[in-house]
Amino acid sequence: MKLYEFQGKALFQEAGIPIPKGALVTADSRKDLFAPSAVKAQVLSGGRGKAGGVLLVSTMDEAEKAADSILSLELKGEKVSALLVEEKMDIRREYYLAVTFDGEERTPLFMVSPSGGMDIESVADKEPEKILKLPVDPLWGVTDYKIRAMADFLGYEDRKEFALFVRKIWKLFREKDASLVEINPLVVTDKGLVALDSKIELDDDALPRQKALFEALGAEQLRITGQEAEKDGGTITYVPLEGNVGLISDGAGTGMLTLDLIRDMGGEAADFCEMGGLTSPEVMYSALEQVLEDKRIKSLIVVLIGGFNRMDEMAEGILKYFSDHKSDLPIVVRLCGTMEEEGSRMMTEAGYTVYDDLRTAVVDAVRFAAEGE
Repeated sequence: MKLYEFQGKALFQEAGIPIPKGALVTADSRKDLFAPSAVKAQVLSGGRGKAGGVLLVSTMDEAEKAADSILSLELKGEKVSALLVEEKMDIRREYYLAVTFDGEERTPLFMVSPSGGMDIESVADKEPEKILKLPVDPLWGVTDYKIRAMADFLGYEDRKEFALFVRKIWKLFREKDASLVEINPLVVTDKGLVALDSKIELDDDALPRQKALFEALGAEQLRITGQEAEKDGGTITYVPLEGNVGLISDGAGTGMLTLDLIRDMGGEAADFCEMGGLTSPEVMYSALEQVLEDKRIKSLIVVLIGGFNRMDEMAEGILKYFSDHKSDLPIVVRLCGTMEEEGSRMMTEAGYTVYDDLRTAVVDAVRFAAEGE
């Protein structure tokens, strides 16, 4: 799960990692806009600076114009719905610092570079000697001598401050089950080290352990993009993930089981979406609207195990949605429970295949997604 910059910085602040003073601004609420400041688009894609998504302003008039300009942008297919407005910093030096996973060595990896503020992939390609990579034993953590090696490589003299900063980053990485914590740039100011940017990705496989965190962050992302998390008396929990198989379930347990099966079958889920409580055709319709906004999705699996929820009503919601939204997207449906036979009949008569076995349904959903790439 990728986080917006403002979400990453909220985690930084919680961990005691210094960040600039700032405020979140949306098209509907600009009361916290201020100047002088840096006005930054909140998007999950990279390269926003070169696309006009980051502007420095000196006056409120400039700030208003910058907000208008950035909120009108669409960056790599993602409409800008929110801005992070931050104080300007007196920057002395810029570094790059990140902790991620080394897939080949199967270990956490710290990376630092004195070339902060630049595209780190470009630095790695043209000047690899400017990047220091240090593997970290997850049992021992980041040791003193490795912290000293990083500080020496950067030329940062206050080793005590640097050690405290790095240990906080490592603790955040571990406790939040992150797969990436990146600061580019990490700046040196008259007050010391400050995280001027944040790029955090949480490990999708940690969802069962970090469910509250994923749900809170997912709901926050829905709010700033103008989507609703509660519709027609039902509550929809939606968490965007990194894959191309859309997933809707009528319970958290069913959803998590299906997530695991998708991964076991070689696929990646695009989301975790579950309709809590007593649902209705309208809630099913809304869940489909929410999930299928994601254009990365190449197939959709709907897994419903009804107790109080009626499968004929769930089928009604599915059929109504696809009647209103013509689509060639492959749909895999698993129905089980109250009014199962009637729901299956409705889906079958409309030309959809209803699966009796969850594993078979997942295998086909993963296969359809792969064929759609």
